[in-house]
Amino acid sequence: MPLITVFACESQPMVIEGLRVALEACPKLMLIGAAPPEEAAPLVARLHPAVVLVSPLEESEQALELLQSLHRASPSSGLVLWVRNPECIPRRLAFDAGAKGILRRTAPCAVLMDCLVTVGEGGVWAESQCGPGGPASKSVRLTPRERQILRLLCRGMKNDQIARALAIAPGTVKVHLMHMFEKTGARNRYELAIRTWRLGLDPGGESHAE
Repeated sequence: MPLITVFACESQPMVIEGLRVALEACPKLMLIGAAPPEEAAPLVARLHPAVVLVSPLEESEQALELLQSLHRASPSSGLVLWVRNPECIPRRLAFDAGAKGILRRTAPCAVLMDCLVTVGEGGVWAESQCGPGGPASKSVRLTPRERQILRLLCRGMKNDQIARALAIAPGTVKVHLMHMFEKTGARNRYELAIRTWRLGLDPGGESHAE
């Protein structure tokens, strides 16, 4: 399986070196370049990395402008916004601008690697900001099986792949997804991943079969 190529849009050399060391230890990832935000777009346009780790200088409108610029440079690249305060980023606008994930800079290295692999494989990174049992999670409740399906969906799996992973019928997966669409108001798989994230649900938490 080819390595997932990563480009770091980052201005601090020490952080870039740390990323290089971390990615060298991950058998699925490879850092192919890095540059400060103001210099990144031409390199991203030339390299077309699978994932761009985006660390804007200012976590405000500039972050959205940077996402739009990088998305125009390489529409096929999955953009991960890597910021200190995800709560300050308008998530809907960030995803409209091309982001496939938003991650806190203080997240553990293992979480960062998992995020990069998930986005690199075509998924959406749905890190819960509220955490299980938080205020937002009380409005929508998913069953343990639905959380299992959501976790696999966020990794980019299709219905038949989810069915094989959970040893259930593809039709059963479809029924569960229909129930999840009804609960969250989502119209498709991509919107389901985004809405469950915004609701504070935790697709990556421990799940058990019903």
